[in-house]
Amino acid sequence: MSQQMFDEATSAPDIIAQQLHNNAARCEDIASQLRSQPPRTIMMIGRGTSDHAGVFAKYLFEVSCGIPVVAAAPSVAGVYKRTLNLEGCLAICISQSGQSPDIVQQAQLAKAGGARLLALVNVVDSPLGRLADEVLPLHAGPELAVAATKSYLASLSALCQLCAYWQQDRDLLQALEQLPEALREGQQLPAQLEATQLDGLKHCVVLGRGFGYAIAREVALKLKEVLSIHAEAFSSAEFLHGPVTLAEKQLCIIDLQIDDEGGPTHQEQMQGIAARGAQLIRMHVPVAPHPRLQPLVLMQRFYLDIERAARQLGLDPDSPPGLKKVTETR
Repeated sequence: MSQQMFDEATSAPDIIAQQLHNNAARCEDIASQLRSQPPRTIMMIGRGTSDHAGVFAKYLFEVSCGIPVVAAAPSVAGVYKRTLNLEGCLAICISQSGQSPDIVQQAQLAKAGGARLLALVNVVDSPLGRLADEVLPLHAGPELAVAATKSYLASLSALCQLCAYWQQDRDLLQALEQLPEALREGQQLPAQLEATQLDGLKHCVVLGRGFGYAIAREVALKLKEVLSIHAEAFSSAEFLHGPVTLAEKQLCIIDLQIDDEGGPTHQEQMQGIAARGAQLIRMHVPVAPHPRLQPLVLMQRFYLDIERAARQLGLDPDSPPGLKKVTETR
């Protein structure tokens, strides 16, 4: 049995170290342009794992830059054929392959509506890469495993580097230099998620707050893709507005703890949810050079845990049934 998912996940520290080095000058140039002509809004374009990177971008740019960030609805372009008025908007399109037809079409119509298009792509010479006004390469190399790992982490690190240069955030820039080593340390931490906790599990909820919620979307997707577990992601605050009644049915909840401004509130909310009868699986990594980078280290650990759990449960994490690497939707 191949181990593509494992190999690609463990390659992330080296890939990101090279990415940060290769993209520094390009990021600084794009950031200078953004400071000269700040966008009024940012639109994130992506599907699947790339869409989840866009959720992380929403928190990152809204918190750091004070600019509203919205998620594109690709069907508006692909199905309803509408071009939006996007004058003054920065459209950031994230795609590993850069060739999914609906994403390329959304990017085309964003440009037609007046947006400036920035593409974060792994394949630079792709339809999306050629279309973009600016390209920020992911430098992740070929990704063969169906479940994306290194391209997601590379997308988050690229977003963080761009934000750090844009806001001239010295603390974050310095922390990014330490990120590859923090990811390597994360790989050596004890497992956060065990096969014994997941064996026979049919349904669960993944909860985080702020940046924790941003990665909760990706955790839930991987539980579906790799283990065929029906998993849904919520903000821990949003979960209290109705869905919390599920906790009384001894619902399994994966609790993502991030030590940032939202950490204390999230912990308090999780204590209340546990008191209702939920079964909690807590995921937390103590090694991170900056609170904004802690989600990346947590995801690094999670990818290794879910890959190992799949094998222990007799599943092939490299070939989830019914999925392929590039999904073409219109």
